Amino acid sequence: MDLLYANDTPGTHPDSYYAATATHAIAHPRLDADINCDVCVIGAGYTGLSAALHCAEQGLDVVVIEAHRIGWGASGRNGGQLGSGQRQDQDALERMLGLQTARQLWDLAEEAKRLVHVLIDRHAIDCNYRPGIMYLDHRQRFVGASRAYAEKLRDEYGYANVRYMDLEDVRSLVASHGYFGGTLDTGAGHLHPLNYALGLAKAAAGAGARIFENTRAVKVDPGATIRVQTEHANIRAQFALLACNGYVGDLNAAVSARVMPINNFIIATEPLDTELAQSLIGNDAAVADSRNVVNYFRLSRDNRLLFGGGENYGYKFPADIKSFVRKPMLRVYPQLEKVRIDYGWGGTLGITVNRMPDLARLAPNLLSASGYSGHGVGVATLCGRLAAEAIGGTAARFDLMASVPNPRFPGGSALRTPLLALAMLYYSLMDMI
Repeated sequence: MDLLYANDTPGTHPDSYYAATATHAIAHPRLDADINCDVCVIGAGYTGLSAALHCAEQGLDVVVIEAHRIGWGASGRNGGQLGSGQRQDQDALERMLGLQTARQLWDLAEEAKRLVHVLIDRHAIDCNYRPGIMYLDHRQRFVGASRAYAEKLRDEYGYANVRYMDLEDVRSLVASHGYFGGTLDTGAGHLHPLNYALGLAKAAAGAGARIFENTRAVKVDPGATIRVQTEHANIRAQFALLACNGYVGDLNAAVSARVMPINNFIIATEPLDTELAQSLIGNDAAVADSRNVVNYFRLSRDNRLLFGGGENYGYKFPADIKSFVRKPMLRVYPQLEKVRIDYGWGGTLGITVNRMPDLARLAPNLLSASGYSGHGVGVATLCGRLAAEAIGGTAARFDLMASVPNPRFPGGSALRTPLLALAMLYYSLMDMI
């Protein structure tokens, strides 16, 4: 199945709340003639746009190609949460990689958050950033671990922006009886993801990068000079970066073996009156819960509840996304039974076996960065900069991220969909225990 065209109208952003409220969207032409450049970036999401911006600021001639529109993929459809750390927590990273590497990865993730703030400020990106993410436990037995982890980050990593929340704290801020404790991270936050991507594109173009939309890469031929074949023209580049995440498909078999696409879905309610909205999330933070199939939600600038939840067992989107996501929303907030749902959309992200980003040097002048597993707002932005550093000749930080082992998914392409279905069924059942 060709995921670039399986669920969406070609060349058009989905009918999402984000697309309806997008600002500074600039149309870029299709590439129709052969060109040469120093760096060809394939994919105009956070990774590709950050890489393009940072390469252009080094004085390199950069071309960005995107099969659809800027931020068309996960970068323009996600929950907008800029979280701390990596997708795996520090306990897991210490077990997996040792204390030293775990600390280096924590430092990189903190840099990722700072980088997002710097880019927003420097380029005046209007993406409505607001601080705070609450990580809430949907089982009482998880609460002790949340308290211990907050203490660990404070005592061992010097991170003072996270605190434990007991039942009373949670109930005072979230009008739901489904949560028993958790943590509040005020060093994390949330934003309008598509407007952030569009702002990165504007910044990259302003630095000199050439951006082409509706320009799909169909083949990448490695060599001393890389040839990127598109449907209408060829690009000859000294370096290339695959920044395709869940949409890499057949473009590179090694990457697609380690990065699996998975769909997720979000709805947006009608605008709520201020009293109701503030009762749902009293501190205007974002929320992510402890389920394996995570519920995540926040309020928009105009007091809509943006609620994400549910992952389907195949690659086709549900026929009725609004109804599909409304069910988990009502389990959290049954008081919204009569609230109208104005938008419902899906998106495809890239996950890895160990839920850590997949960075790789596929050839001396061909890099790949993807597989953010739902934690890409900050980390993908940073990985774009790390790719730019490697292209510019300073590869130590890119190589550190690339050293994290990412095994292949079992089964190959023939068994990927049924294995995905079994895995999602298993995790859904685990959430019920």
